[in-house]
Amino acid sequence: MKFSGKHITLKHLLVDQQKMIGLQFYQDKIIEALIKELPNPSWSEEYGMVYIQNTKENLNLIFSTFRGVAWVNCNYFFKNRVINPDNPAIEEGFKDFQSKKLRKCPEMYLQKLVIKRYAKNTIKNYITAFEAFINYHYDLDLIHIGEQEIRQYIERLIKDGRSNSYINIAINSIKFYYEIVLEMPNRFYAIERPRKQQKLPKVLAKEEILSMINHTNNIKHRCIISLLYSAGLRRSELLNLKIQDIDSKRMLILVTHAKGNKDRYTLLSKTLLKDLRLYYKEWKPVHFLFEGSPGISYSPESVSKVVRTASRKAGILKKVTPHMLRHSFATHLLENGTDLRYIQSLLGHSSSKTTEIYTHVATNSFRMIKNPLDL
Repeated sequence: MKFSGKHITLKHLLVDQQKMIGLQFYQDKIIEALIKELPNPSWSEEYGMVYIQNTKENLNLIFSTFRGVAWVNCNYFFKNRVINPDNPAIEEGFKDFQSKKLRKCPEMYLQKLVIKRYAKNTIKNYITAFEAFINYHYDLDLIHIGEQEIRQYIERLIKDGRSNSYINIAINSIKFYYEIVLEMPNRFYAIERPRKQQKLPKVLAKEEILSMINHTNNIKHRCIISLLYSAGLRRSELLNLKIQDIDSKRMLILVTHAKGNKDRYTLLSKTLLKDLRLYYKEWKPVHFLFEGSPGISYSPESVSKVVRTASRKAGILKKVTPHMLRHSFATHLLENGTDLRYIQSLLGHSSSKTTEIYTHVATNSFRMIKNPLDL
């Protein structure tokens, strides 16, 4: 099977006396979307390419981000160098793309994902999962793979200890190829899925969140944490916010192209609005509300780092993620008596069943119950 043709060339750059990794590539929507996921990507007019800071972590991240999506050409970057055998991410990346035995995701598969406007993370997960599947059955033509081969692969994933979530993604990626790309509806309708695990969302107390906000380094970080909580935003939704999405007259925030490619409105806090105005005057964002470089969206990892740092300074022992702030938003609204249907709308859930999970963690119903030890 021929490779899809997508490739990125890495080069050494010196920008403001700092060592950088240059990423040279032909214009491509998938590559451009994934590059925005890297830490603080910037554009160099001098070199005519995007660059990020030259660190071992960033180099490993490039390989993991584009593995299965594009070939990473390191002929210029590692010129006259021996690849460090202690760097498994780099070595594996080279082996993957240099090996003639590995089959790559069909170009039509990539195009369908883009045309249907699947989320960036979904595209990456589908491609990775589908390539793992087609290389497990390397000796079979894709058109000849049937339910028996798929079940064998699922059994292998179970024996390898893969999570139910990963197995579901694998099944979805396989069905996407045959049912959407090849237009063969319900070809694998009878494939059984693992039982879905129902995990309760992890929630912070309001006092903990306020302490995190008060322990931020600057007004930008303060606004990031406040927005995630007060508007119930996903991390990707926060990063996609434009300046014009903040409607201070109606005290609403417009969330566009959210999960499921849906738009919605959510709440704008009066307290936050004051901080946002201070932030805008100080940082002067150009396009996105939060930017790593002028006109370029802040990176997902940077947001996670802001949340982790603030939680550590606030003395919170458990691991805190951006999504926990969204869970806390929904739970606190429910505890304060907000109708579940309104919470569903603010979160952008398609089904009320998804929102109902918060009834299991809201404490207002438990407060009315007298503990038998205290009777």
